[in-house]
Amino acid sequence: MSAETFSPRPGAAPLSRMIRAQAALETRMLLRNGEQLLLTVVIPTLLLVLFSAVDIVDTGEGKAVDFLAPGVLALAVMSTAFTGQAIATGFERRYGVLKRLGATPLPRWALMTAKTCSVLVTEVLQIALLTVIAFTLGWSPQGNPFAVLLLLVLGTAAFSGLGLLMAGTLKAEVTLAAANLVFLLLLVGGGVIVPMEKFPGGVRAVLELLPISALSDGLRDVLQHGAGMPWGDLGILAVWAVLGLGAAAKLFRWE
Repeated sequence: MSAETFSPRPGAAPLSRMIRAQAALETRMLLRNGEQLLLTVVIPTLLLVLFSAVDIVDTGEGKAVDFLAPGVLALAVMSTAFTGQAIATGFERRYGVLKRLGATPLPRWALMTAKTCSVLVTEVLQIALLTVIAFTLGWSPQGNPFAVLLLLVLGTAAFSGLGLLMAGTLKAEVTLAAANLVFLLLLVGGGVIVPMEKFPGGVRAVLELLPISALSDGLRDVLQHGAGMPWGDLGILAVWAVLGLGAAAKLFRWE
């Protein structure tokens, strides 16, 4: 056996491999976290089943699940890309995890890319589960799948930017409280469960500019009413994505 058999090969792994490894680690950590699973899976599932089975909120004509399913899909995106990511990243920043990862060969932008990949993987699992449950409850979706995909991608970008902005500028405890509070407020006032028509005109005009409202209304227009491209909702999500990601990139503090 030659000495070259055990010769060291110093240097970092290829960037793509580092991103995949970090994304896989982020995904495993998220799926093992009971609190995150409560936000990302249990609450959306319970809301979909409960409000579809029990006539609590007037969702208008047609089956309740046809109104609720798009809104719950939007809630799932928000719970993962915003609430879950903000809380997890905030505590990683507090405990110095981000600072240590920033000193590794993995570039900081690649770390954020890995986190985004983890969010996307989790969302795919969420959407698959919720879609199966919705079909079981009698959901009859329609519309353009590409429009749905575009809405979900822009919604993920918008909420990710806002989540990272919160995690990178506030203390971890404040992020925990604020992210959960925002989740509850947007659940009630974002058109997820309660139709926007139930709110007064002035309040409704403001609420419709929120990313959760744009995402839930856009998905509902496509999946329930068979609309084409909901350009207005896509535009709102694009603005939030640019503002959120831009502010997060500029203001995020690693320590």
